[in-house]
Amino acid sequence: MNLKQIAKETAKTLQSYLTYQALRTVLAQLGETNPPLAHWLQNFSSGKIQDGEAYIEQLFRKQPDLALRIMTVREYIAVEIAEFLPEMVCTGIQQANMEQRRQHLERITRIDTSHPSPPWDNQSSSDFDCSSTTNTHRNPLSKAMQTYQKSVVTKPLSPPPAQTKNQIVKNTT
Repeated sequence: MNLKQIAKETAKTLQSYLTYQALRTVLAQLGETNPPLAHWLQNFSSGKIQDGEAYIEQLFRKQPDLALRIMTVREYIAVEIAEFLPEMVCTGIQQANMEQRRQHLERITRIDTSHPSPPWDNQSSSDFDCSSTTNTHRNPLSKAMQTYQKSVVTKPLSPPPAQTKNQIVKNTT
């Protein structure tokens, strides 16, 4: 995994997306102030906005004023979101991952109700030792919980607060 290359590709994708957002902003402005120019820009931009830099280059050849305007809006958007974007991305990914894991756990723990009784109901309670990890094949919920627990990072428990000498004396009397 080449993180530097991933960062470069991500930045290029984000740059193209910000170009698209700037185009939308300029189109909205032109729609209010100069509808024929907005219509021209909409037609010109159709199917060309995938690569933001190539799009700006083509627009410079046809309408340099519009290219400069879109670049100015794009830069403004980038500056305004740069401060909180990394945290939003990380938080969004963490929340999405947690939701995906939750949904996956729900899917794998669903019990098929088409069978009258699950196979583990046919065994007596003395045949099944809940503390044994070798019995997970008999209970799909145990297997699902083990899978889920392996995928979730847990924090270690913090130790209880230390007792003062007076509290210890009170507890022993």
